[in-house]
Amino acid sequence: MTAYRFIGLSALAAAFAAALASTPVHAADYYAAKTIELVVGGDAGGGYDIYARTLARHITRHIPGAPNIIVKNMPGAGSSRAGVYMSAVAPKDGTSIAALMPGAIIGPLLDDKPNLQFDPAKVIYVGTADSGVRICTTFHNSKIKSFADAQRNKTILGASAAGGATRDYAYMHNKTAGTKFEVVSGYQGTVDIALAMERGEVDGLCGWDWSSVKSQKSDWVRDKKLNLLVQVSLAPLAELSDLGVPHIFKFVTNENERVVAELVISQQVFQRSYILPPGTSPEAVDILRKAFNDTMSDAQFMADAEKMRISITPLPGAEVQEVIRKLYATPKEFVDRAKTAIKP
Repeated sequence: MTAYRFIGLSALAAAFAAALASTPVHAADYYAAKTIELVVGGDAGGGYDIYARTLARHITRHIPGAPNIIVKNMPGAGSSRAGVYMSAVAPKDGTSIAALMPGAIIGPLLDDKPNLQFDPAKVIYVGTADSGVRICTTFHNSKIKSFADAQRNKTILGASAAGGATRDYAYMHNKTAGTKFEVVSGYQGTVDIALAMERGEVDGLCGWDWSSVKSQKSDWVRDKKLNLLVQVSLAPLAELSDLGVPHIFKFVTNENERVVAELVISQQVFQRSYILPPGTSPEAVDILRKAFNDTMSDAQFMADAEKMRISITPLPGAEVQEVIRKLYATPKEFVDRAKTAIKP
């Protein structure tokens, strides 16, 4: 095991079970006749949007007063725009929740010029719906068929802006695994990059959530239109291993580079996180955290999630909060190395 470990998955699972068993005290009419805005820091139709809308269809049944929930898309800066909105503008009464990409949460730790308007350590975490796996992939007609091919040959990848996983992960693989990815930034998100792959503008992309691949492009998976180069996570996913997709740490052979890669990849533990503004009333926090936990074990929600082809591997808000605290206490040596790894 490396010099610095960020997550104890068995401890998280135990904490989640304890959270499910707890029952916060709340006023039955707190949310009566209220409307909650669920702000998605990504484009309509993208993976984060699909998750948020699926959650919105079910969580209201677990909130006393059954408030109306309106989903709003606020893409920009790897969802940091939505984070700034939550920190500076959104009401603190529990009527505003945001779904953020993990890059927005880890960005202030790794960015050279972080947006000081958003501090991920100060917002309140309702929970995360998925602590999943990301992949690197190319379109079926690309000459790059494997990760080993990408280590030997130039591969053109589509990517979003700095702070987005599609950009940062590509550079991380170049620095820690010796790939020769050439990154074309500026795409709005994975939906646009997938179109660029189909048009032949790029070979593929990295940092694509496997759950999003299955929900956005299930036909591509079914018809084998993707070359799955590598799975990226702290631990391999059996589903992908069974498909013959190698795990990233097969290719990261230097111990110091492995530590750096683990720091960047650790953000996937809070892959589908939902936050509240700093200073949100404790009563609202308790209600929403319990509602989130209850939704994650709700049979109707799980059936809907299966229909939408999204992965549900949740963690409760209090545990996510502790993960963030530990992440932001990472020794500077590793943080500095990780900053270099995700740059061109």
